[in-house]
Amino acid sequence: MQDKITKLFKAIADPTRRDIFHALVIATSALSITQISSQFEISRQGVTKHIKTLEEAGLVHIQANGRERFCNANAKPLEEISKWVAYYSQFWDDSLNKLEDYLNHTKDA
Repeated sequence: MQDKITKLFKAIADPTRRDIFHALVIATSALSITQISSQFEISRQGVTKHIKTLEEAGLVHIQANGRERFCNANAKPLEEISKWVAYYSQFWDDSLNKLEDYLNHTKDA
């Protein structure tokens, strides 16, 4: 499971990858790598490397159609990050509640 989380964090750590993913999420259909590349001021090869990282994390699915490759976003893996964050959010909520209880108890004593 940690390996999956690591790949997800790596994929979304880069602002260009987040922008590529966002472009795919809001697209009404699959986008070709050429279409994606035209939206960024980096080389097609650079965009392809970013897409590969997103694909390794499961955030992008690539389908070949002839010589062109088309990409679709898959936001489902982001649930893993949501669960990870929720765990630590609960940890801090519990810790702060315990601190509040302790401070209220010492104040009343």
